Amino acid sequence: MHILLTNDDGIHALGLCALYEALAPEHQVTVVAPDRERSAVGHAITLSDPIKARKSRFSQDWGWAIDGTPADCVKLAVNRLADKPVDLVVSGINIGANVGINVLYSGTVSAATEAAILGIKSMAISIDTLSDPQFCTAAFYAKKMVNWLAKRRDKLSVNVNVPPVGLNRIKGIKVTKQATFNFKERFEERIDPRGNIYFWQCLANIDEIPDTDCDIYWLKRDYITITPIGYDLTNYQQMTSLTPPEI
Repeated sequence: MHILLTNDDGIHALGLCALYEALAPEHQVTVVAPDRERSAVGHAITLSDPIKARKSRFSQDWGWAIDGTPADCVKLAVNRLADKPVDLVVSGINIGANVGINVLYSGTVSAATEAAILGIKSMAISIDTLSDPQFCTAAFYAKKMVNWLAKRRDKLSVNVNVPPVGLNRIKGIKVTKQATFNFKERFEERIDPRGNIYFWQCLANIDEIPDTDCDIYWLKRDYITITPIGYDLTNYQQMTSLTPPEI
């Protein structure tokens, strides 16, 4: 199977290297990733500037470093850079979980969503830690997920999150929905040497999880979570009761 690897942490990120080392022995792997970190850019694409691409040494192979977003990487790889049709796009391994409303901001998830738009199977995979990530567990299960996706006849796209624990502490795998409740956000105000006010957005957090059947709930209980994802943002619940204004 021909697999396209990408991410939003940049082509030299350790999570991407872990994916390559797990998948390259059994599959043809093409690496096309941003040339620097592009976290939280969502599904942005580059329209008003050229997209620069250069060959870059990657693990034991060569990949493409792209001066663009994760969605740009998928578009460019599928249309120009890959030497044969792509069967599966894998994005990650991202440092930090992509759960709840974070999936809307995530460049990692947007790469998988872009693949879905192009009609290609895809998976975004993240590990729920921001410090000292150990990618062994996530890479091990990424390989299993790839083999699982390969057997499916549909063009499934999934968002996978892995708890930051060893293999012996994983309690199971849950297919679950994306949480939709809000995080509590905080902005820290500071003053620069010239007296100008600026702000740092601090990490969002939640005091409690109100929904007991969602990605955040199961991930925090050492379950790997799988959420099928798509790109249709229609609110179907409101469609039946929504009437347009009079002209």
